[in-house]
Amino acid sequence: MTANQKGLEEQTFSRKAEENLVLSASPRLSDVGIIQNPKSKIQNRMTGILRRPILVGGVGFSFLLWLWQSFDDMAGQMDEVGMLGALALGGFWLFRKKAAKATSIQLDISLFERSTAEKAIAASELVIAQVETEAANAEEDAQLRQKVAQVTAALDRKEISLAVIGGKATGKTTLIQALQSSWVPQIKQTIHLKETPPLFAGTETGLAAEKDALAVARASDLVLFVTNGDLTEPEFQILQQLKAANQRIVLVFNKEDQYLPEERAIILQQLQQRMLLILETDDTVAIAVSPKAIKVRQHQTDGTVQEWLEESVPEITALTERLGQIIAQQSQQLVWATTWRAAIALKAEAKTVLNGVRRDRALPAIEQYQWITAATALANPIPALDLVATGAINAQLVLDLGKIYHQKFSLEQAQDVAGTMGGLMLKLGLVELSTQAITTVLKSNAITFVAGGLVQGVSAAYLTRLAGLSLIEYFQELDAVIAEGENGLKLDRLRETLQKVFQQNQRIAFLQSFVKQAVGRLVPEAPGPQLTSSETAVSHL
Repeated sequence: MTANQKGLEEQTFSRKAEENLVLSASPRLSDVGIIQNPKSKIQNRMTGILRRPILVGGVGFSFLLWLWQSFDDMAGQMDEVGMLGALALGGFWLFRKKAAKATSIQLDISLFERSTAEKAIAASELVIAQVETEAANAEEDAQLRQKVAQVTAALDRKEISLAVIGGKATGKTTLIQALQSSWVPQIKQTIHLKETPPLFAGTETGLAAEKDALAVARASDLVLFVTNGDLTEPEFQILQQLKAANQRIVLVFNKEDQYLPEERAIILQQLQQRMLLILETDDTVAIAVSPKAIKVRQHQTDGTVQEWLEESVPEITALTERLGQIIAQQSQQLVWATTWRAAIALKAEAKTVLNGVRRDRALPAIEQYQWITAATALANPIPALDLVATGAINAQLVLDLGKIYHQKFSLEQAQDVAGTMGGLMLKLGLVELSTQAITTVLKSNAITFVAGGLVQGVSAAYLTRLAGLSLIEYFQELDAVIAEGENGLKLDRLRETLQKVFQQNQRIAFLQSFVKQAVGRLVPEAPGPQLTSSETAVSHL
């Protein structure tokens, strides 16, 4: 492809053609004029497209490009090196974006206010109200409303819940017993101690238990994380996860009696330094909940010696004193913070339900547009020019999906989004890769004069599907309820989402199924593509 051609194709994605953009109802497949015989393919297809004026500008312009390019013998596609280079740059960009993602907002629980929790509850109620409007599932709505009532009532809760979490054989059970016998009776407030399943089991059952343990920890007001020495990397990662969830934590170094006095001090100092950015220094304490029995030797008056083992008293004073301070100073803040986390989780649950409902409505619309694109692209025999028409059709797709997900876009914004997605597909090599993959699947099928157009039609449908699925993923990450004027398109996130969706939909098994379906719709009389043994070995193109 010459530099002029490449520049002209890229410019078409940002061209402002407002005179051709007219909104109308969502198309039906019958509007497209899906072909029944080769002679009437283009005529029927174009009749359907003319009923959607927003598509005419892109389709017509792509036809002019074809006429222009037909006189240029130097036309060619991007070479393999350029394509791989684009993919490499895209992968490097994606890696940098993932590494640069912002961390969760950290809150100072000691300064937590009731209003913060109340705002979170109100936000979850807005999403639930949207679910009630769109889902119309009485049973599911009632369950969400019941959970809202429970979270709201928890704002005035007086009991404090403590979760004791840690690896196997760290002394969790013994610690709970010691606290219940010597500390809980001295506290005026009601204290509930919960032992979680052990972490780091390493088995499938253990992983499930670990997930349950973290859920119990997040639902508690205060977490006691028990370790037997310096932290391992898995332990540190769990502590980071809990802190990211704004969980109040006390790190408990148990079994200090198993170390020499100088070793105890070194380990405690190491723990405090490593947790410096996560916990306050006073929130890392050393105890011996079940110290070894002490050998007592007594000399008798007759010269004999008697020896016996005397059980030692648990040494948990450092922990109980710190817990006493936290309960006395922050008990109300702990309850509000837990309620806030519960409200955030409830909002996420309601959003998942709402996204499922909206996705069920969006997928049929994507399928309609992908077949519109396929029928339109059959009129463009030049490879890659169908991307221009795809961009025009995607502009309408942006508008329709935006309505489903309550994201308002102007006509100009819809064009910009579609143009951006088309440009990204070209720069990242998605056009070449998809055409190559689809050609591989189709090449064993005996198709005559429509072979080239069919490849472009299926490719265009595939790219439209990628665009639609990317928009769904992008919209699902946004807030389910956004006030008018607050939504703003984040192109960087959209770019990342597009590449992720492409990676998820490039497997040969999916392409086989998609091509078979596309051929059945575009050329009903053509036999389905049959793969050779060598082709079935291709998993990534």
